[in-house]
Amino acid sequence: MFSENLKNLRKQKGLSQEELAERLHVVRQTVSKWEKGLSVPDANLLIRIAEIFETSVSTLLGDTTELSEDKNIIAEKLEQLNVLLAERNRRSRRIWKVIAVILISIAAITILLMILSFAAFQIFTTGPAITTQTKQIMIP
Repeated sequence: MFSENLKNLRKQKGLSQEELAERLHVVRQTVSKWEKGLSVPDANLLIRIAEIFETSVSTLLGDTTELSEDKNIIAEKLEQLNVLLAERNRRSRRIWKVIAVILISIAAITILLMILSFAAFQIFTTGPAITTQTKQIMIP
């Protein structure tokens, strides 16, 4: 029972035998022996193992714990995350498109205003164009 519980809890926490051994200051082979049922840890190590896995010593020594990795639940959660990320990306692209359109519009209006002001300045500085025909009409 202990060997199965230890293995299942270790996998649920995502720890390797080496990582668990480092936390307990033992060698990996010791953890392997525990999981194979060839030996058991002393009382102090049992307490430390229970603390690492956030469970009680009686749970470690008691009935077999089930491995709680239901692939369907994991797949559903991943799908939900993907949907949320896709929606977020769509919103982000939409915002950047709006910003780009606004900036291009501002640039176009600025250029148009500059051209119009330059043309107005040219007309103002040169004055009205008087042709020779206009002069002839004005002189009697």
